[in-house]
Amino acid sequence: MTTSAPAMIGRDADLARLNERLDEVRAGAPFTVIIGGEAGIGKTRLIREFQAGLPDDVRLLAGQCVDLGSVASPYSPVKTALRTLIADEGAERVLEAVGPGRVALVALLPELAAAEPAPALPATPPVGPQSSSGVATGQLHEAIAVLLETFSRERPIVLVIEDLHWIDAASLALLRFLTRALGSSRVLTVLTYRTEDVTRGHPVRDFLSEAERDRWVERRDLGRLTKAQVRKLARSMMVDEAPTNAALDTVYRRSDGVPFFVEELVGIDGCSDEGLVPDTLRELLLARYERLPESAQELLRLISTGGVRVSHALLSEVYTGSADELDAAARQCVNAGVLTIEGDDYAFRHALVREAILSDLLPGERARFHARYAEAYERAAAAGTRRLAAEISYHWLGAHDHARASPATMQAMREARAAAAYATAAQLGERALSLWDVVPDPVGAAGMGKLELMGRTASHLRNAGEGERSLALVKAALAECPVDDPQYPRLLRDKGLYLANVGRPGSIEVLEEALAALDARGDTGPSDLRATTLTALAGRLMIDGRLDDAVEFADRALEVADAIGSARYSSIATNIAGISRADRGDVENGLAMVERARELADGDGAALLRYWVNASDQLYLIGRYHEAVALAEEGLAASRAQGVERSSGVILASNAVDPLFALGEWERAEKLIERALALDPTAPFAVYMQRARIWAMLWRGHTERANELYRSVRPTMAAIMQVEMQTRLSAGRVAAELALANDDLPGAWREARAILLEKLKPLAGYALPFLWVAARVVAAVRARPGSVTESIAAEVDEAVPRLRSLLERLDYWPTHAVWAPLFEAELAAASEGAGAGVPGTDIAAWRVAVEAVAAPAAPGFLVPYALLRQGEAELAVADRAAARTSLQTALELAETGGVTSVHDRILRLASTAGIALDGVGGGAGFVVPTGGIAGSAASDADAAATAELTARERQVLELIAEGLSNRQIGERLFISGKTASVHVSAILRKLGAATRTEAVYRAGALR
Repeated sequence: MTTSAPAMIGRDADLARLNERLDEVRAGAPFTVIIGGEAGIGKTRLIREFQAGLPDDVRLLAGQCVDLGSVASPYSPVKTALRTLIADEGAERVLEAVGPGRVALVALLPELAAAEPAPALPATPPVGPQSSSGVATGQLHEAIAVLLETFSRERPIVLVIEDLHWIDAASLALLRFLTRALGSSRVLTVLTYRTEDVTRGHPVRDFLSEAERDRWVERRDLGRLTKAQVRKLARSMMVDEAPTNAALDTVYRRSDGVPFFVEELVGIDGCSDEGLVPDTLRELLLARYERLPESAQELLRLISTGGVRVSHALLSEVYTGSADELDAAARQCVNAGVLTIEGDDYAFRHALVREAILSDLLPGERARFHARYAEAYERAAAAGTRRLAAEISYHWLGAHDHARASPATMQAMREARAAAAYATAAQLGERALSLWDVVPDPVGAAGMGKLELMGRTASHLRNAGEGERSLALVKAALAECPVDDPQYPRLLRDKGLYLANVGRPGSIEVLEEALAALDARGDTGPSDLRATTLTALAGRLMIDGRLDDAVEFADRALEVADAIGSARYSSIATNIAGISRADRGDVENGLAMVERARELADGDGAALLRYWVNASDQLYLIGRYHEAVALAEEGLAASRAQGVERSSGVILASNAVDPLFALGEWERAEKLIERALALDPTAPFAVYMQRARIWAMLWRGHTERANELYRSVRPTMAAIMQVEMQTRLSAGRVAAELALANDDLPGAWREARAILLEKLKPLAGYALPFLWVAARVVAAVRARPGSVTESIAAEVDEAVPRLRSLLERLDYWPTHAVWAPLFEAELAAASEGAGAGVPGTDIAAWRVAVEAVAAPAAPGFLVPYALLRQGEAELAVADRAAARTSLQTALELAETGGVTSVHDRILRLASTAGIALDGVGGGAGFVVPTGGIAGSAASDADAAATAELTARERQVLELIAEGLSNRQIGERLFISGKTASVHVSAILRKLGAATRTEAVYRAGALR
């Protein structure tokens, strides 16, 4: 009976594409190819042909996902692939290559412990989603990435994971990480999946959607064969006798172009008799099976219960006959083309055949087979080092033995947690909860009460990035929990933490409720629960801007932490208290407390990360940019080593990005943003990065891109702004600047006035630059009152004293001396010249601002900006020589500092005013960039309107700038005064100006 075709038909282009990608990977650019297609379409055959043709210098690491129902064994395909690497290189060399990640790798593969006589512990205890053994999910992901990168330097690596539709949650999370985080490695990842099994709601569906947006990932869907290809495939399998055209047509019609079905149809007596062709797909899949004797059929039913492949050793354990009988039956199955031999495993030639045979099992037979596998796995687990509880749980469930499935499920949950497979641990926790009411002694089986199990499962969900589901589960636990239950305060604390984790309001109130619940139970003494609750509450109060309350609760947390001897919480409480005191105005002592927090951490990973996060942010806010970057990068490196780059690491990257912008290191900052967002961080952390990226796009001259990104993230950003003052201020400032750049003055004021709506005094470090932006909005509205309604104009005028009062109340902050002069310069108006009465035209005010922004505490982009504004003011009084000097210096600084929007605005102004700047030309007709920031009351829209003026109108405008009347203009240009008046009216109309002075100022033609 014929099995597979001797040659692959119809997939030459796909095979060539894989080889092309391999050639690209050799050059040091990692890539992922995802191959999809319906069952039997030839995915596996394509992979086998690709593998067979790999050059000797390429290392192949392959794994296959296992069908264990809804909860697969964590990291199963990954462990298979890594064990190949270990077999090739040896455990010691692999552990040496993985470096600091060896602890995580041993947690995944316990058999490696034999090569670790004294397992090394990380330099600082890990934090975040971690197991009792100290392994975090991110730490394991980073370890595997380092392993692949290290060995790929020696030889290119092809990592193949098949049957993604059966993948476990932990492996899927790892693949998501690897596709984004593998850097300069030579790794080609090839994934396959069955399209019809990845339906709506399947976790792989989201993975595929994300992959489509990644430029380092290619998806290829295999299509059905054409009629000509089917005929060619059929003929290739029939070398002894040529099939009739009628038989070939029948094969094409029945197979519908699916290669596996073609092979099965041809395999039935070579299509010699059309009457032998099965009528249904099930009959086709079972055709070879049904021709075997009963002993072989029983063996196939037994193997199908175990999965797509089963090792000979395991099969010997579950088979009730003799070894000779097993060998005889297995040989019959192999000869019939139902099974293949792959190493020490028996595997079905195709998963479809296994599924058809599995569906043929009788209920009692299925349960008995599952029980045999469960008992065999229990014996293997007791005798070896491999974790098999997930398999044991699955098979006891299949055997309908809930009493034995429940403890196995709990053990599987613990094993998944130990391997940092939190998504799988959560699934197993949910399975254990579903068994609770059908197990005779659920507490005994689980080793804990139901409420504790719900709490732990919620924690696993949170650590797996399932914030909303973790919140829903802890709410359900609270609904079942009596208020006097010992678990009640703990569940409330968790709810408060989870609310904060997903950026939802209410965390402060829930944490306060948790403290009240502790007090109500009489549990008023120091405890770990009280310390964590007080610390969490203090942190949320700090972020919300309730600084007095934050200091109070941080001090209380410190007392409890000291009483229980917790260095971690002593450090974190001191940290929060120091930041809050600094934000209140006691900057020097507050920073001293933050440094004290570092000492108190005593090497604790969580406390140190909290120190790096808060200290780097505070240094940025007070203008110590180099120190801020150094601290943030130090913390970022630690977050990667500890496996929490997706959480704490993203915050630290954000804390490095802002000071890098201030230092003019735009590209370096963008790389950090790109990597952080590739890690798919939770909503609050992603918002920090997107806000920074939007602001950079704006000041780098990419206004339209900034608009698009802002529109896409605005809903998420708005949700985080509700619960975080710092995000309200920083994101609100960016939104106001963006509206200014779009010449949307009503929208700009709507965003800017938010700073006056804060119920508490705004955080000074964030509020001061926001006040500067608000002043720019006020100046633009006052200069162009026709651009807003009368009510908005009146509201803006009324707000100015309040803005100035707030500015004065923040004079304790170290960078006040930078932002206050800018605020005043934006609003100050010249008393004479074309800019008389127009905000932002007072030369003296801008000279003070230029001096202020030369200080080290000022962000670098402000220097060319302030010089640009000074040049505009100098043009307003017709001091062209001074203006040229200011603009020339501003242009050079904007170029070297990468401040593209300021650079482009200088070119527009110089072109309009006819000022020639060194290296760029100038004068009428010079083409300059468009778009960018709205740097002054005269917006970019005004520059566009100026471009519409005719040559004669430009001449008239220049004479208006000199203060000439219509009659004088006529005399100068040898035209009548009436004609000059017509030109003046046209200029006012095109520029949307109410007066001649406003027209001159808007156009910037200030000669």
